[in-house]
Amino acid sequence: MIAVAWRNVRHRPGGFVATFLSAFLGAALLMAFASLLDTASDVDETSGESLSTTGSVGDGWCLIIVAFAVTSTLTLAVRQREQQIALLRSVGATGPQLRRMIVGEAVVVALVASAVAVPVGWLLGRVLVDLLRDTGQVASTVDARFGPIALTVGFGVTVLGSLVAGVATSRRTAAHGPRRQRPWRRRIVAGLFLLTGANCAVLTATLMDGKGIDAMQTAGQAGIWASIGLALLAPELLRLVTAVLLPVVRLFGAPGELALREPRLASAVMPVLIFTGIATGTVYMQGIEDRAARGQIPSGYAQDIKTLNYVVVGMITVFVAIMLVNTLIAATAHRRREFAQQRLAGATRGQVLGMVALEGVLITVTGVLGGLAASMFTILPFGSARAGRVWPEASPLAFGIVAVIAAGLTAAALVQTARRTVRGPATAAAHA
Repeated sequence: MIAVAWRNVRHRPGGFVATFLSAFLGAALLMAFASLLDTASDVDETSGESLSTTGSVGDGWCLIIVAFAVTSTLTLAVRQREQQIALLRSVGATGPQLRRMIVGEAVVVALVASAVAVPVGWLLGRVLVDLLRDTGQVASTVDARFGPIALTVGFGVTVLGSLVAGVATSRRTAAHGPRRQRPWRRRIVAGLFLLTGANCAVLTATLMDGKGIDAMQTAGQAGIWASIGLALLAPELLRLVTAVLLPVVRLFGAPGELALREPRLASAVMPVLIFTGIATGTVYMQGIEDRAARGQIPSGYAQDIKTLNYVVVGMITVFVAIMLVNTLIAATAHRRREFAQQRLAGATRGQVLGMVALEGVLITVTGVLGGLAASMFTILPFGSARAGRVWPEASPLAFGIVAVIAAGLTAAALVQTARRTVRGPATAAAHA
């Protein structure tokens, strides 16, 4: 079945695009930050400390996000191949054989993505070292290195994450017959993620109080863990938001009724929530740091550090934004047959697109509100540690911008993909 896995990747590359993109971008980021640890191996003490701190913080944040991104896109990719897996089972493939095939595909995609990511990771690593030199945090004589640590972290985390994701996904998919959903397992895992986020938040407000910029490390992780925890509770959050917005959605007639009947919107909520939570938390955390550091260090140096921090945060946020668009496009494109069946049942193209637009509203509202809640795991404890107040001075404008970006990305991914998907005759798409 490993040979089958390789042939699947070679002959059906389109089915692995979402997983490949997540693994590729994740591996590139991991290698870029880990290359700072390679660079720190033979420099002066001050430069080595700056390189190690930046590399460790960046890799720590990326590790959690990349593992979750690869898992979610791989699960979606396998779920979209239910017919192929059912066909293989009907011709005699056993559960263990199917599991080996799915895990083999995950590993092959991860290896290829990691290999392609090497030059990108090398380039991003050099950019980070240049920024550290420009801000005076490392000596001007320090040259960027890209060595065994970068390659080990990039390949190791990406392949291991894909392997674990493949095993988990294959156990759910390759079993004979339908399996009963067990939401209590998902809720337990969500609770563990939220407890971990809460623990990081408490550490930030207590042990990291007075530690200066170092408090960013635990505060950033608190928001990431909490975002993933709440994302796992997306079905419950979506039901709550849908119940509140039910009268408004029904005002739109047939598209509204169709939107309310789509049971798989929760998977689309997850990337929106994670993007909003991480972006909001990191932007406000940097704002708090800027105000706390004002007057304590020279203005030019402070501006340089601010630029560096925003570059690091921006790299991670861009990855999460791409994950959002990547996941939504893959999920919507897979609904070609569903859209065709709705059109054959009497729905017009406009009604189908209206349904998708209303789904986007439910997804965006749920994801943005959930992300706002997750960002509090970062903002409140970091504000306490750096500004001495739980609720720091902050304008809601930054959150508004993040929410608008999340809504724009969601709408563009859903509606544009749906518009391409409903082109052509419905009869051909229904039997595709």
